[in-house]
Amino acid sequence: MSRILYPLLILLLVISVSNSVAQEKKSKKLIKIGIAQTVSRPDLDADAKGFEKALAEAGFKEEVQITYIRKNSHGKAADAQAIAQKFVDEKVDLIHCIALLTSQAVVKRIKNIPIVFSSVSEPVNAGLVPKTSLPETKTGTNVTGVSDRWPVHLQFEMSTKFIPRAKKWGTIYNARDANSRAHIKKMRESAKKLGVELIEAKISIRGETMQAVQSLSGKVQAIHLTHDHTVASAFGVIVKVCNEKKIPLFTGDVYSVQRGAIAAYGLDYFFIGHSAGKRAARILAGEKPGDIPWGTAEKLILVVSEKAAKAQGIFIPPDLLKKADKVIGE
Repeated sequence: MSRILYPLLILLLVISVSNSVAQEKKSKKLIKIGIAQTVSRPDLDADAKGFEKALAEAGFKEEVQITYIRKNSHGKAADAQAIAQKFVDEKVDLIHCIALLTSQAVVKRIKNIPIVFSSVSEPVNAGLVPKTSLPETKTGTNVTGVSDRWPVHLQFEMSTKFIPRAKKWGTIYNARDANSRAHIKKMRESAKKLGVELIEAKISIRGETMQAVQSLSGKVQAIHLTHDHTVASAFGVIVKVCNEKKIPLFTGDVYSVQRGAIAAYGLDYFFIGHSAGKRAARILAGEKPGDIPWGTAEKLILVVSEKAAKAQGIFIPPDLLKKADKVIGE
């Protein structure tokens, strides 16, 4: 009898343990994180990757401790609002908002779920943080994050180092865009500090870009572009004219160097997302979002293109090539 019962007992024990492990896995709740991205672009995609990388480094790995619900509004306000509602319905534990549109929709709709924004230039003006909350201070709300505000003076100053002899610099911007006007105001202030003249070409729609850049030909020795979505959408047109007219072109957007600018001293959006991810990890570890200061980007990088310099007729100083974090060859 014992010969029969003993194997049966072992079998029942194995089944019991297996069921217990399976039940434990089933009952283990994964942390839900909603990702609300405004639109797909290389910079914002890099932001998203940096965020998830930081969480993984902190021990929050996908489908082990956490699960992501990734949504993209494709630049549509109605979709951004629907995403916010979706995260409420899904009862997510934390939300990462990438760029302005989805950040505003989520922050306006949700007050009881931790929110970490990133890649928003002016979070105070956008209503994401209180007006009294300066960078590197606590919000006291359910929101914290990382701004991608461009360091306009540092960027313009770096561009002038490539052509010290250039005293007349041109720029192009959408005069209807409030953010662009704010950046241009800072460029004017920077030009005075640097002792150069800034000649502005204004546009209101993408189709006016060709005329704007051609109007600068013969008047300026180089062009520096600051943050402007309309101008960025027509960047290929600007590069074409600059190559033809031999006008050195610089920008604050590091991703535009691959597209034809000579150099950019700007933000690496992977690290913006990474900084946001580190804040999210602190929240998941028990800190309140309102006790974690929001801030600006921690790192700037210099990207240089020898190919664009050759096309636009200038020689890059060797010391700047040595300083570059990335060099695109001829």
